[in-house]
Amino acid sequence: MTDCAAALYDVINRRRDTRREFTGAPVDNDVLHRILLAAHAAPSVGMSQPWDFILVRSPQTLRAFRDHVAAEREAFADSLTGERAETFSRIKIEGICESGLGVVVGYHPSRGGPQVLGRHTIPDAGLYSVVCAIQNLWLAATAEGLGVGWVSFYQEDFLRSLVGMPAHVRPVAWLCVGHVDDLPEVPDLERFGWRARTSLSAVLHEERYRDDATG
Repeated sequence: MTDCAAALYDVINRRRDTRREFTGAPVDNDVLHRILLAAHAAPSVGMSQPWDFILVRSPQTLRAFRDHVAAEREAFADSLTGERAETFSRIKIEGICESGLGVVVGYHPSRGGPQVLGRHTIPDAGLYSVVCAIQNLWLAATAEGLGVGWVSFYQEDFLRSLVGMPAHVRPVAWLCVGHVDDLPEVPDLERFGWRARTSLSAVLHEERYRDDATG
């Protein structure tokens, strides 16, 4: 294995969904530009590049989103009982204000024109392209020593309104991005017992799907 390949696999395995580790130190503009360029270099269906990035630093906006997420998290917590409720109570979602920077990623379905090459039979291919951009950003941030937390407890209409996205652009992710004390060795959901990582063999098929796969 080459040093370059080893470095890539190292970054992939060190990537974490960061929560409590943010220091609040501002991200250098050059570093931020590099990770956004990495995101923008992602593959996209028909070369449509259907992503938008909104950088959010306003403390007022960060607090508003944090409060909305906290309410949605509480609603989900109320739906849990027993061991699931106890386990979830230990999983924290800090990071929105603590990171000091939110990157809202949107999907612009009309970018690339009405006939996007490769999207004729798979309408969601554009959305998949946006997720590729997010993964690029996440890996680049990890290589730069930054943490990233993907926030999922929100209503899309709330986030769209909060950052002024037009109705035809879909908010796909709020990413907390910032300096961290460290990256945990074990992902939080695994560390707190919410769910363990399955083995590759459990999701690997040869030639045809086998229905005894678990995961």
